Amino acid sequence: MAESLEQQLRALVRDVPDFPKPGILFRDLTPVMRDPQAWKQVMEGMQQSLAGLQPEVIVGIEARGFIVGTSLAMTMGLGFVPVRKPGKLPGPITAVDYALEYGSDRLEIQEGALSGCQRVLVVDDLLATGGTAAACAELVSRAGGAVCGYGFVAELTALGGRSKLPGGVPVESLIHY
Repeated sequence: MAESLEQQLRALVRDVPDFPKPGILFRDLTPVMRDPQAWKQVMEGMQQSLAGLQPEVIVGIEARGFIVGTSLAMTMGLGFVPVRKPGKLPGPITAVDYALEYGSDRLEIQEGALSGCQRVLVVDDLLATGGTAAACAELVSRAGGAVCGYGFVAELTALGGRSKLPGGVPVESLIHY
């Protein structure tokens, strides 16, 4: 039997122990991105699992969500809207502050960026604790959109990130750890 897409991708992901601090095992997806065939398979796999949600636009979370989001937007023939850290977007913005494990952060989107786009697909490279993705959903709502689903290349299931996301909204991940 042929190796599954998840198994093929897992073989490319690099495990980096003690990064960014001791005790953390970082899942480095850049080797997957560097392999054009693997990246094409990631985009095709995400398109297959997410197309049924009928998104009108893709929102990507800074920074690796930009890589995933723009690639997926091109694959699906959709527009892309960046969600950024503070002070990086020109003009009027809509913002949301959110709590992190140790401190807080802020996400911003340009006002009007979701005009005419009610069905928003939020994407990022990895779902861990879910705090940033949940904050992005709140930001999308404040900006006038509605999250129709989430797409991630990888998910650290033991961290329970799905439980922080709005109930009833589909979450798809290609790789599960």
